Amino acid sequence: MRRLIAQGLAELGLEGRVPPQSAQTLERYGALLLEKNRVMNLTAITQPEQVARLHMLDCAALLNVPGVELAGKRVIDVGTGAGFPGMVLQLLCPGARVTLLDSLGKRLDWLREIAPALGAERVEIRHGRGEELSHEPDWRESFDYAVSRAVAPLEILCELCLPYVAPGGRLLAMKAVDCEEELSRAARGIALLGGEPERNWDYALPGTDVVHRVVVVKKRAPTPKGYPRRWTKIQKTPL
Repeated sequence: MRRLIAQGLAELGLEGRVPPQSAQTLERYGALLLEKNRVMNLTAITQPEQVARLHMLDCAALLNVPGVELAGKRVIDVGTGAGFPGMVLQLLCPGARVTLLDSLGKRLDWLREIAPALGAERVEIRHGRGEELSHEPDWRESFDYAVSRAVAPLEILCELCLPYVAPGGRLLAMKAVDCEEELSRAARGIALLGGEPERNWDYALPGTDVVHRVVVVKKRAPTPKGYPRRWTKIQKTPL
């Protein structure tokens, strides 16, 4: 796994931009993931080679999004699950201040357990629902970036994430490359929440023929009070 990760980081042009021990650290993360996955449902991807490419390198690619600089910035990973992409970003960019947010406490307990072993003491891990925490003053519009991977359709994801982002910041939504219809459905809600689509950035996963997309939404104005709504309302009537 370490060799694949090291090769992939080099193919992504990240060699020299991330800590020298990054491949070793991400290999350790992957090993801990697969070990815990025997007793807890953390991932459907169970082959070490696929963990390297489809988890670690997929998340690492976020560091290449044009105009994105995470060092010294506050980043929230909404619906982090097993730590993707937020934990990978913290490990590859230690200067970032990453918060991992999820509603499932057992996953977060595991992330808290492994963070010191990975050298991720700076990461913040918070248990809570995405649509609730952003109403708290200390959390609302207090992040430079929100990131999310495989959490919800874009029209729902934007309502969960954009309230965390300060004006001038960005949402980085990791999506399939064929998400044009999803983006079209989300356009009205993005505008209502104070955002605007900035770019779609496509990238190939090293060692595969898989192409993924990051939808970048810029926060241009504060999100109106009342958003996000209750989860049942968000699901039943997306913006």
